[in-house]
Amino acid sequence: MEIANRMYSFKKHKITPRVSSSFDGLRVSHNIRNNIKAMKMSIKKTPKVNQVNEFKEIANNFANPLEIVREAISNSIDARADNIRLYFDIIDHYGEDLFRVVIEDNGKGMNEAELESFFDLGNSTKIGNSDAIGEKGHGTKVYFHSRQVNLITYKDDKCIKATMNDIYKSLNQNIIPSYEYTITESESDKIGTKVEIIGYNLNKFSVFKHAILKDYILWKTKFGAIDQIFDLKTFDDYKIILKGLDVDVPEVIVFGHIFPQESESANKLFDTHNNDAPDFFCKKWIETGTLPNFPHIKYQSVFYVEGKYIKYGYNPMLRRQGYKAPDGSYTIQDRYGLWLTKDYIPIQRKNEWIVSKGSEYTKFHAFFNCQNFKLTANRGSVEATTPEILQDIEKKVRDIYESILNSEEYAILDWLQGEAKGYDTVEKEKREYDRRKKYALKQKIAEFKGIKLYEPQLESGVHALLMQLSILEPELFPFEMIDYNTNTGIDILVKEKNNLTIDQSRIYYIELKNFLDKYFNHSFEYLHSIVCWDTKILDGDEITDIQGKKRVLRIVNPNSPSDHTRYFLDDPRDERRIIVYVLKDFLKERLQIEFRPRQIR
Repeated sequence: MEIANRMYSFKKHKITPRVSSSFDGLRVSHNIRNNIKAMKMSIKKTPKVNQVNEFKEIANNFANPLEIVREAISNSIDARADNIRLYFDIIDHYGEDLFRVVIEDNGKGMNEAELESFFDLGNSTKIGNSDAIGEKGHGTKVYFHSRQVNLITYKDDKCIKATMNDIYKSLNQNIIPSYEYTITESESDKIGTKVEIIGYNLNKFSVFKHAILKDYILWKTKFGAIDQIFDLKTFDDYKIILKGLDVDVPEVIVFGHIFPQESESANKLFDTHNNDAPDFFCKKWIETGTLPNFPHIKYQSVFYVEGKYIKYGYNPMLRRQGYKAPDGSYTIQDRYGLWLTKDYIPIQRKNEWIVSKGSEYTKFHAFFNCQNFKLTANRGSVEATTPEILQDIEKKVRDIYESILNSEEYAILDWLQGEAKGYDTVEKEKREYDRRKKYALKQKIAEFKGIKLYEPQLESGVHALLMQLSILEPELFPFEMIDYNTNTGIDILVKEKNNLTIDQSRIYYIELKNFLDKYFNHSFEYLHSIVCWDTKILDGDEITDIQGKKRVLRIVNPNSPSDHTRYFLDDPRDERRIIVYVLKDFLKERLQIEFRPRQIR
């Protein structure tokens, strides 16, 4: 009884062994020996699994509802089905619209044990089968995110029909849903399986449109695998018959990820596409081998470098200007770069392995396959892989990337980009020449003291006109220009006209504007004057500077024929007025300079 009490105490509390202070050599007290003997008695326990929670966790672990497509295709291919039918529709169930997924194949079918594996969690019959895609016994649990699953399968002259009802409802009531099945004789040699999932994804079905489904199949499932690029022919004759919710006629999809044809020679590209030539460039690099520090682990890689027009040519889901992309479309940045694959199926993008910053990765349509990747339960990540192996793979990927950048083929792309830039510059200059020539023929001009003056169209034109006037009529403006620089916020530094040197004078700045509007992109604080060609601002209108400070434009009409219209910006809280020279009016009234269209002879 004493030992039992001690055991009970040990189970419930953390015990620290105590040693008596009176001992002789190696002699241990009788009480301590008894405690040690009691502590050596052990209890064996097997951890329990909350089965309901595990079923719910796995069913909910598939965050993307489209993953049902991936799992269905993987199961059918593991069953050696070369003809798969995927239909998505809405059925009427006693007046209620229910979303239905139908998966049908001509695979080898299931027997009774395989049926149990289909519904069980973690009880896969494929464990240890290196040719199988799925082996965890998790994938078909994505079907449990539904109201009902009906199944009919044929194998060994037997037909099994199974039904599981109220699946998600039962799981939320902490009940593992049960299924019922019957076994009957079937026609000789009849094989295949049909699965019907009703009320899938809580009856939410907006993403199950045909274009979205097809894109997912060709990028995220075994049917979008990259096998064929390595001359693997196992699945060449496989096909899927697909019908999304929004179409009436099904489409046949053939096996294999879509890769474009490589482009022609650089000269032909440039002759055909001129400055767009880099966007039509396409070149592939294939490399296979073993990892540097794990020579028993094989890899296969293919890196395509593709211009944007190459991508647009085979991928209708890419958004771009002037093109109405289907629902579910994406940008090149969203989809392209480096993909890690297992079973040649794209699993996870790792663009940071090849590009540390920027969008250089968008040139790449690249895949690195390794069967030693360990995937998470939902097959969405390779992060379960042994870290040392993952690091070695990353290093190998970087080596491949660097070798491509240093290759002669990639140098062709650099050459094309340089030529395109030069061609683009020439084209821009030609367009600018034509524009300027057309404008010059219509430009308004004036003549003053035998010198032609040109009506400005840009701020630089205002500066040129101001410089001409300062030389032709030195007393026209009450300031002297001492510096001009458009690289900073201040255009012109001026000082008042007097006999003082610059270091003795007060320095102001003047801002040039071709056209003055109500938003002034500088500060009023150190502003002396504004010189503009024209304005449509009315007397009493407010102008706001870059700091949000406001001034009111005041227009004072001339008092006499020899006077001129005066413009200034006023602030009641500041006695300083900012003078505005509107050259179009100022020159006409002060110097009788009037600009007229050029006469063409």
